[in-house]
Amino acid sequence: MAETVTPDVGELVYDTKRDRVGEVVDYQAGRALLRPAGGGIEWAATPDELRPADANDRLRARVNEMNATRL
Repeated sequence: MAETVTPDVGELVYDTKRDRVGEVVDYQAGRALLRPAGGGIEWAATPDELRPADANDRLRARVNEMNATRL
């Protein structure tokens, strides 16, 4: 069984439950508060739902951010 590692504030992570990439902005009541990399509405996730964002996750987040600002 993999050990759960708590990401640091400011770290980009992949939320496996919600299929989203976000930046850890804070912790409250044992849950990580995440925000999309380009800004936006925060959401909460438990640390066991998160893993460090890999290169593909980072690229996908950047493309999503660029698409959102093209309108």
